[in-house]
Amino acid sequence: MKQFFGLYLLLAVLLAPAATHAQLYDARTSSVNYDKRERDAVKVQVEGTAQWTRDYWQAWLKDTYNIKLKGSGVFGVGKKDVLEAKQVPMSSVTGKLLDLYSTVTSPSDTVSELSVWAAMGPDSFLSATGTPSEFSSLRNMTQSFAAAARTKAYREQIAEAEKQLTAAEKDKEKLEKERASLANNTKSNLEKIEQLNKQNADNKLKSAEDSVKLIDNVRLTELRKAQLERRRARLTNLDRK
Repeated sequence: MKQFFGLYLLLAVLLAPAATHAQLYDARTSSVNYDKRERDAVKVQVEGTAQWTRDYWQAWLKDTYNIKLKGSGVFGVGKKDVLEAKQVPMSSVTGKLLDLYSTVTSPSDTVSELSVWAAMGPDSFLSATGTPSEFSSLRNMTQSFAAAARTKAYREQIAEAEKQLTAAEKDKEKLEKERASLANNTKSNLEKIEQLNKQNADNKLKSAEDSVKLIDNVRLTELRKAQLERRRARLTNLDRK
């Protein structure tokens, strides 16, 4: 059942209306202000917090290109901390060594935006017009990351949904057991109440019978006491003769 639910969720996500994700996972040409100048950059928005995107971007670059980014600070709304890697080989972009730069910001709590730009030297930044081939390759690289990020996000969403489903099923099982236990306990209590009511009725009847017997016993006791007194009196009279 869990596998079916996970497959259903994955299909639901993948088949969602295109307009819903029109801006997500679509690498586009844009610009950033870096070193007091506007630089051509590739930007892409993905689902996830800025910290999640930052961590995965670093891990993806290391796994894919063996590039380790350096930077400090925690990304968040409005923050522009730059992650960079100087003079690294990226054959998929160019045969030359590149300085790779990136930032991650948060347009919302659930969406983050990655900005990527690069330079082949101190003032030789890639641009859509100046180095169209290299810049196109940089955009393709960013698009590849976006595709990987989407897959990772969907897998994590499915894993979380399956976790929640498992928790719900456990709660359901627990509640059903508690309900059955309460039902059994109620039945047992009702049986005990019935037994106690019957016992109370028997006790009431016995008490009534004992009350009648007690009245008879009192009368009989008084009668025998009187008989005893008379016999003692006769005995006393005999002793005097």
